[in-house]
Amino acid sequence: MIKAAIAELVDSGIKSHFSVSHTTRSARPAENDGVDYHFVSRGAFDTMVAAGEFLEWAEYAGNLYGTARAEVEGRLSMGTDVFLDIEVQGANQVKTLVPEVVKVFIYPPSYDVLKNRLAHRGQDAPEAIQRRLRWALREFGVAGEFDYAIINDRLDDAVKALTGICLAEHHRSMRMKPRLDAIREGFQQHLEEDFSQ
Repeated sequence: MIKAAIAELVDSGIKSHFSVSHTTRSARPAENDGVDYHFVSRGAFDTMVAAGEFLEWAEYAGNLYGTARAEVEGRLSMGTDVFLDIEVQGANQVKTLVPEVVKVFIYPPSYDVLKNRLAHRGQDAPEAIQRRLRWALREFGVAGEFDYAIINDRLDDAVKALTGICLAEHHRSMRMKPRLDAIREGFQQHLEEDFSQ
């Protein structure tokens, strides 16, 4: 969903980037280090935590996950939107550090659909799927704290919703202030020139 939204945002002139998280879990067969995740040992992860290198980190389903501060802050400083695919604890950590962040909760359409999606991926043992389903229910309990919610029933509709949220956020008055100020100042200057003669 995020990759498709990033591709659509390019057409609107919005630069965006998907942040690749660090994790202590093992790579699944189809995953590549540095593309899907940065796969690291628990010791390396703990060292990064101690050094303050994570914008957020949390334990999820028995593994550690974190978002490198340098990657996100560097992209934001260049005016690029950064998407994070993280769980609710991490989302709250990021919101505390970066209050203007926009939190979007992605819901599955039902228990059965999520269970089938996890099973058909063929990447998790039955016990891991059960842990993920239990964890999902816990996360639903705090979904109301998010700015937006999307039900990922049909991918095309979910991508449109995510893209729409991004476009709307870019049109908030506070984010457009420099451009709006320039228009107002230009308008005032031309008005004075036209009517001062």
